[in-house]
Amino acid sequence: MPTEILAIAALTLIASAVGTMTGFGTSTIMIPVLLFWYPLPQTLLLVGIIHWVGDMWKMLLFRKGATWNLLLLFGVPSVLAAYLGARLTLETDPVLLLRILGAALIIYTFFLLFHSSWKLPKTTATAVTGGVASGFMAGIFGVGGAVRGAFLAAFDLPKHVYIFTAGAIAFMTDSIRLIAYGVGNVNLPMKLWYGMIVLLPLSFVGAWLAKKVVGYVSEKAFRIVIAVFLSVVGCKFLLLP
Repeated sequence: MPTEILAIAALTLIASAVGTMTGFGTSTIMIPVLLFWYPLPQTLLLVGIIHWVGDMWKMLLFRKGATWNLLLLFGVPSVLAAYLGARLTLETDPVLLLRILGAALIIYTFFLLFHSSWKLPKTTATAVTGGVASGFMAGIFGVGGAVRGAFLAAFDLPKHVYIFTAGAIAFMTDSIRLIAYGVGNVNLPMKLWYGMIVLLPLSFVGAWLAKKVVGYVSEKAFRIVIAVFLSVVGCKFLLLP
C-alpha cells in the first residue's frame, strides 16, 4: 500500500474519532493537512466523501438521539447554503479561495477558543441562521462543524442527541455539496478511489472508538489544540497560498 494512503488512513482514523466526540473536527483536521498536497476542489471531494460516510456512522451509533423538528429547521437551510458555497468553490480563483480560507481559519481559531463564553437564544431563528452559516462554510471551505456546534449548543441537547443531530445535519449538507462537486466535474486520482477501501472502514473505527470514550475527553482542551493548529495553517494559506 502506498505510503501516501497509509498517512491519509492514519489521519482519517484520528479525525473521525475526534469529529464524532465533539460534533466537529473531521474536516477541520483533514482539510488543512491535505491542502499541502492536493488542490482545494480535490481535497474537498476526498474529505467530503469520508465525512459523508462518517455522518452515517454517527447516525447509526447514536440513532436513539433523533430530534426531527430541529433537523428540519437546521438542515434545510444548511443544504441550500451548502450547495451555493460548493458552486462558488468551483467558480472562484483557487489562490483567492486559499487566502480567504486562511483568513477564515484564523477567525475560526478565535471562535473555537471563545465561542463557549456566549450563549445564543433557543429559537427558530437561531436554528435557521445556524443552518445557513454552517452550510455555507461547509460548502465553500468544507469546515462548518464548529459553527454548527455553537448554534446547536443553544438547544442544550444531551450528548448522544447532540452527536446524532450534528451527524444528521452534516449528512444532508455533505450530500448536496458532493452532488455539486460531481456536477462541477471534480475528480480524484485513481489511487485515492482505491484507497477508499481502507479509508471508509477506518472512519467507522474512529466513530466506534469515540462512542466508547465519549464524555471522558475535555472539549476545552481539544479546542485549544485545534485552535493553535488552525492559526498556524491559516497564516500559511493567507500569506503563502
